[in-house]
Order: sequence, then C-alpha cells, then structure tokens
Amino acid sequence: LAPVQQSLSRETPSLHPKFFYDEAGSSLFDAITRTPEYYPTRTEVALLQRYAGDIHDRLGQPHTIAEPGAGGCEKVRLLLDAWAPDHYMPLEISRQCLLGASRKLAQDFPAVQISAVCADYCQAFTMPQSLSQPGRVVFFPGSTIGNFEPRERLDFLRGLHGLAGPGGALLIGADLQKDPARLDAAYNDRAGHTAAFNLNALTHLNDSLGCQFDITGFRHLAFYNADHERIEMHLECLQDQQVTVGDRVISLTAGTRIHTENSYKFTVEGFSALLTRAGFQPAGCWVDDDNLFSLHLALVM
Repeated sequence: LAPVQQSLSRETPSLHPKFFYDEAGSSLFDAITRTPEYYPTRTEVALLQRYAGDIHDRLGQPHTIAEPGAGGCEKVRLLLDAWAPDHYMPLEISRQCLLGASRKLAQDFPAVQISAVCADYCQAFTMPQSLSQPGRVVFFPGSTIGNFEPRERLDFLRGLHGLAGPGGALLIGADLQKDPARLDAAYNDRAGHTAAFNLNALTHLNDSLGCQFDITGFRHLAFYNADHERIEMHLECLQDQQVTVGDRVISLTAGTRIHTENSYKFTVEGFSALLTRAGFQPAGCWVDDDNLFSLHLALVM
C-alpha cells in the first residue's frame, strides 16, 4: 500500500509493472504474445526450439530449472521436454495463473517434481533446501530484464546469480535494438490487447486496494524513447480525478501521465558485458536470422 501511495504522489507518477499481473492481466499478456505485431515471444520460442540441444550440450544436465515470473509456463515446456530435469520451480506473483499452469505441467511431465512458489520475484528469495543441489539453471525469458532500470538491473542479475548458486547457470532472453517503427507497432497492437493490459493495472489496484480509478478516464500510450533506448508505457489521465489509496486521496489532473513500464533494448555485446559485471561467465549467445532477439547462457563463476 505505502509504495503505491508514494509512487503515485511523485512529480512524475508511476506504478510498478507487477500490477499488470492479476489473472486478467496474465490472460491479456498471453493475447499480446499472439498478435502479429509482437515478435519477441514467437522469436524466442523459435530460438529455444532450434537451439535447446546446443544449449544443453554447453550446459550439461541440469538438476533443477527455476523460473522467476513463470506466468503460464509455456516456454519452459520446451526445456522440460528437451532436458528432462529432476525438478522445476516456477515463481509467479499471480496465484491463480501459477496454480493452473503448475497443474497442467504436472499432468504433462509426471517425471518432473514441480515446486510452485507464489512470490514477487523482485524480492530476495532463497532456494528451498530440497532444491539446493548444484546444477541449477535459472530461466528468465521474455526480455523481462529490460523492465528494470539500469541501476536496478545489475542488482537483480546478481540476485539471479545467487539463485543459480555454485555450478549453476542462467538462461536469459534479451530484446535487441531495432527499427523504432517496429518497436512502436509491437506495443500498440491493432487489436488493443496492450492497451487493455496497461489499463488493467488500474483495475487490479481498484480490486486489490480499493482505489477508485475511473478507468474510462485514462488512455494507453506507448512509444520508443531513442535517448534512453527503451519503449515507455504510460497511462494518460484524460480528466481531473481523485484516487483513494488507503488513507490518502491523490489528485490527478488531466494530462498527467502515470509511467507504468520501461522495456529497454540491448546489443549482444552490451548485454554480455552486463552479465560479466554481475558475476557470470558468458557461455553462449543465440540470435535469430533477423537480429530481433537474443538468448544468453551464462555460468556462475
């Protein structure tokens, strides 16, 4: 409650992207990934399908795959099928999404022990003792790493380094820099799923914290900021309104933009250097033929 009060009261109001992800938000994001404009998901899936064996050869046999922000657990199916680890641990903030996905995985992969954890992966987390053996792989797909500010990104990667542990590894997706027009289209799909996803953060807050956002009084904005090499998402207030957050009433004037997400774009060289700074040893990078997206394998040093 207090962080929401603080972030909405700033000179430039903002909301953490985690508020996108209730049950409805998870479904909307799944719809976004299937739009013709949104290339990251299908490109990353193709890379995993094509190179899962190559990655396994460089990695060795993993004991456990841990996936922070697992969502519907769709991409990890490719790794569970190709690698057959003993354990899989999805971490997801949306309880309903986590339970549904975990039940389906348990049916489809009966030989894999699934230990589902409902948690905010941005918070400090320690691997359960039962999964603490060497040979852990942290799987962090989707270029979610691009949602972190530069000053936070390195700390988060160091946290993943700790989660992987001695002898462990990280397999992570990173979206690449490209034509801004293609980026703008990807975050403004014609079907309106991204707009609905962005606005759903307000619905989520209304439901969970009793805020009184008038959803119809906002519009979705997404654009590429070339100076910062990132897509920005905002919710623009179309009329003056007052929002109740706990014991505080926050006034939002027409034209105010609530900054809801950044999605930074990378180069292969720059992201590899970032992994090194976080304590990893880059062990491989796979990029699609159109240079849209990259998969990085990094080992714990």
